Amino acid sequence: MGMTQNEMVEKNKKYTLSSWKSQSSWNPIAIEKAKGVYLWDTEGKKHLDWSSQLINVNIGHGNQYVNQAIQDQLAKFCYVSPSIATEARARLGEMLNEIVPMKDCKAFFTNGGAEAIENAMKIARLYTGRQKIITRYRSYHGGTFGAMTAGGDPRRLANEPGLPWIVYVHGPYAYRNPIYRNKTVEEGDSVIADLIEETILFEGPQNVAAILLEGYSGSSGIMQGGKVFWDRIQEICNKYNILLIIDEVMSGFGRTGKWFGINHQPQVKPDIMCLAKGITSAYVPLGAAVVSGEIASHFDDNVLWCGLTNSSHTLGCAAAVANIEVYQNDNLIKRSEEMGKNLYTELMKLHEKYQVVGEIRGIGLHYVIELVKNRGTRQPLSPFNSPLTEPMQKVAKILRENGLSTFVRWNWIFCAPPLIITEEQIQEGITIIERALSEAEKYYLE
Repeated sequence: MGMTQNEMVEKNKKYTLSSWKSQSSWNPIAIEKAKGVYLWDTEGKKHLDWSSQLINVNIGHGNQYVNQAIQDQLAKFCYVSPSIATEARARLGEMLNEIVPMKDCKAFFTNGGAEAIENAMKIARLYTGRQKIITRYRSYHGGTFGAMTAGGDPRRLANEPGLPWIVYVHGPYAYRNPIYRNKTVEEGDSVIADLIEETILFEGPQNVAAILLEGYSGSSGIMQGGKVFWDRIQEICNKYNILLIIDEVMSGFGRTGKWFGINHQPQVKPDIMCLAKGITSAYVPLGAAVVSGEIASHFDDNVLWCGLTNSSHTLGCAAAVANIEVYQNDNLIKRSEEMGKNLYTELMKLHEKYQVVGEIRGIGLHYVIELVKNRGTRQPLSPFNSPLTEPMQKVAKILRENGLSTFVRWNWIFCAPPLIITEEQIQEGITIIERALSEAEKYYLE
């Protein structure tokens, strides 16, 4: 017999640790089953998965095609050493070569996104012989030591001093960055890029191995630069012979309505791409650092000083192959674009109706609602890098009580459901969010 909800929560809290929180504040939902875009707790209550859990279950829960592929691989074997060839690994490498915007690429497989970042930075430093990596504030690249330092997210502060060779720069955030005051978005993006180049000059271009940027901004608030910004980034990389590492851990595999977030800027040519999350939709853990053919050829005669016991894990590779086939066979990339338009329309209705909604940002099925106390001052409903204040606590509580499972952070509500979501299910989520906004509106300051 299974555990009751109380038993499950009690034993989870007693014997395990939860991430990014004090353990006394952890009050988890006890989930018993999941299917499609829904989760059911042990008391039978249904929850709409509005964030694809941690924005990774892109194909939805319980996909039978992927489940069967995992079972088929299980029947053969689960694991062999990373030095051994397998069919799943070969097929996945070939498939990635066909869909990423890089030529003659090769993949180094990891256990997840943070390890993909760690190894991408290592590869960039080995290849160039340079030390420094440029990353932006308001970014997140993972929770391991190096990846945590690379992220400009304030979670890195618990890890300081961290790596000595990470250099932070400001990035595009037209809604709040003071550089954008009295400027168009394009003018602000241009200045931001100019300052990144200036920082590189201060640091010494000859010391900079790579610029590391998310293909499309994620958990730091979905604030993204446009063509002007990305044109200049590519120009800077070309000018100083600096590699461009694109983190697609969250924004990859259809999340933004294209295969990868960087595909929205087709003029940009990544040298290394970091993948995870949607590569398997978290059915089995897997990540990858994918390098261009030029970088790959460097290691033909130079040692690749990278290694993981579970690198190229056969079960993970099999799950990834099946996931990519689902994306292709079910046309989920196009579906994300189409459903994203519907989601945007519904979110903008909320923006028009509730003054507390300061800005809607995103693309595809990758959106965030930013809540403010006043649209003129743009004062956030809950301060940056602080525990949720009463208004956002109430917002989070209403969402949860009404069966919406999503990611609430500071003054943001993330809206990133699985790519299989329907218009009716989007409306279901919007209805619940509207209940929370009705409460939040009481805190608006005229």
